[in-house]
Amino acid sequence: METHRLTWLQRNLKGDPILWAIVILFSLISIAVVYSATGTLAYRNELHGRTGSVELIVLKHTSLIFIGLGLMWLAHRIDYRHYSRLSLYALLISVPLLLFTYFMGGEVNGASRWLTIPVINQTFQPSDLAKLALISHLASMLSRRQQHLHDFWSTLFPVMLWVGVICGLIVLSNASTALLLFLTCLLLMFIGRVPMKQMLVMVAIGVVLGGAGLWAGERLGTVMSRVTNFTDKTKKPQFQLEHSFIAIATGGLTGKGPGKSTERNIMPHPYSDFIYAIIIEEYGMIGGLFVLFLYLAFLYRGLKTVMNSQGAFGGLLSAGLSFSLVLQAMVNMGVAVGLGPVTGLPLPMLSMGGTSLIFTGLSVGVILAVSRGERETRPMAGQPTDTVRIPSKRAQLA
Repeated sequence: METHRLTWLQRNLKGDPILWAIVILFSLISIAVVYSATGTLAYRNELHGRTGSVELIVLKHTSLIFIGLGLMWLAHRIDYRHYSRLSLYALLISVPLLLFTYFMGGEVNGASRWLTIPVINQTFQPSDLAKLALISHLASMLSRRQQHLHDFWSTLFPVMLWVGVICGLIVLSNASTALLLFLTCLLLMFIGRVPMKQMLVMVAIGVVLGGAGLWAGERLGTVMSRVTNFTDKTKKPQFQLEHSFIAIATGGLTGKGPGKSTERNIMPHPYSDFIYAIIIEEYGMIGGLFVLFLYLAFLYRGLKTVMNSQGAFGGLLSAGLSFSLVLQAMVNMGVAVGLGPVTGLPLPMLSMGGTSLIFTGLSVGVILAVSRGERETRPMAGQPTDTVRIPSKRAQLA
């Protein structure tokens, strides 16, 4: 029976087994911590006459995790070279969705970021789709043009155009997400051997478009106030940040124990933006360091997939998605411990969320698809040939 079960797992769960283990661990931790942190949300639902006990909230969260895992499994079964073409279609869908959301979307905390899907009444952030699509399409464009990276108009102009359009639309309502996506794109361009001069042009364009988007959008005042509150040490920390510090300070080395957080009853969003503070309060510094270790291990396995990839597209795709998830996690955890201004970004794979869990699952599934190590000797029609490997720095110097 044990041998049969192991054979079934090996046949159905392809790719890096350590990545699978890390994602499953994150899922279990997420269910436990969200269950502990959603008491106040259930109470607010009751006050406003809405249905939503803690058990129902956690059941919905767990179902979204399982949907994300299911989509991750489906994504990892697909030859990842298909994602080159799919990414372009997803980008073409993302642009009108981002525009529609900005002008007609639901407003929460002064920002129009959400669309509500009819029938199922589930919120959806088009920026999640746009992030996944842009990183995948950027990897595709760079892999196709590895031999022509110095040709600005045929190679780098399309790259800069797509990065500028998507990040410029996202910054209108979500500055932190746009900034992290832009940094991820720069990292991807660096790994893809884009000349430094062209990257500096990209930075200049990003600064201009980002500033214009902030000025024209909804978040300039919020961004300015958050940066001012962080840099001015004479000011008292923001309410949620102050109680995040209290949660971390009272957690100590081993924590108060599962379900025994007190700050979860005071903080506005203990189950999303500041879930890391609740983890430290309940599981202590040991629990916080364990979560940090899991993210670093995830990044290491993602980069190991890059090194084992047979071609440029797979390596760039895995690197971009790995950096995107882990960079967001580092920013979220840094905010919780006071290393950066408040951003409102959730903690990937741990925070309670809607479609963000689904798109995170898809991203991990694509990384696992690359890690399957399929040989790229038969390029598909219309796909990147992907036979050009990205040479190491040592090879470039030689």
